[in-house]
Amino acid sequence: ENCAVFSEAILEGELFGHKKGAFTDAVNDRSGIFEIADGGTVFLDEVGEMSIEMQKKLLRFLESGEFRRIGEDTSRKVDVRIISATNRDSKKMVMDGTFRQDLYYRLNVISILLPPLRDRKDDIPMLAKYFLNRYNTIKNENLSIDDEVLTAFQRYNWPGNIRELENEISRLIVLRESNTIDTKLLEGDPRFA
Repeated sequence: ENCAVFSEAILEGELFGHKKGAFTDAVNDRSGIFEIADGGTVFLDEVGEMSIEMQKKLLRFLESGEFRRIGEDTSRKVDVRIISATNRDSKKMVMDGTFRQDLYYRLNVISILLPPLRDRKDDIPMLAKYFLNRYNTIKNENLSIDDEVLTAFQRYNWPGNIRELENEISRLIVLRESNTIDTKLLEGDPRFA
């Protein structure tokens, strides 16, 4: 679940669910992601974007495995493994008081620091081909990408990281005139000059 795209109230409903009638649009009981994933794993992306209030609710859930759907009085218990990610410096956020220290330590069991794409230029061709192959599989196509395009990609610093690369592949797929993504599609783009 991407924690950055929802307001606090909507994120709470997405994670914990709600009872029919809990708010205006709650026309049915709805299970949240934690309940649906019981016995499995939930990925919380951009966890550093959560409000302090939502961090408290998440911490309470992580400590007990219990939660209440919005509008319910009874607690439910589930067993869920949490994997979380953020593009922010969570240690600095703890020092600044914008991220709860106790939640930081609860989530930070195993830390994996993934350097930005600009520091792993050798990964760019593999990732570009992955995104193209995923498109090929979904659309039953057979598109390819020229090595010159991959070389141009490696010269660029990708400030938007992997998401920017994925979007660039999508853009080139739309603009292509054949089954090959070639350097003609990069002409005039200062990023790849």
